[in-house]
Amino acid sequence: MYSYTDRIRAVELYLKLGKRLMATIRQLGYPTKNALRGWHREYEQRLDLPVGCAVPSPRFTQAQKEAAVEHYRTHDRCISATMRALGYPGRATLTAWVREAFPETRKLQLAGLVV
Repeated sequence: MYSYTDRIRAVELYLKLGKRLMATIRQLGYPTKNALRGWHREYEQRLDLPVGCAVPSPRFTQAQKEAAVEHYRTHDRCISATMRALGYPGRATLTAWVREAFPETRKLQLAGLVV
């Protein structure tokens, strides 16, 4: 969200102002208190800040995703049963995977009517 230059400027000003959070934020107009604390903690540990932002690794592997979608397909297309049987993922994640794999499931069926 913030560039390396913006983050290092904020940390340096924070140190210059005697580690006063609100004075630093007021003068710069950014970041939040927690972001500044995190940047400062990282700066103290590494004596620098990372140039880019870290991309989090996916929580589930592609094989896990495929296994969940396959279980859903072969077991009456029931999200609850798939979640119980496999123990992962959450309802929202599994629903997103199912909708990606089977776009036709987006239609909601209520009492036999397609809405």
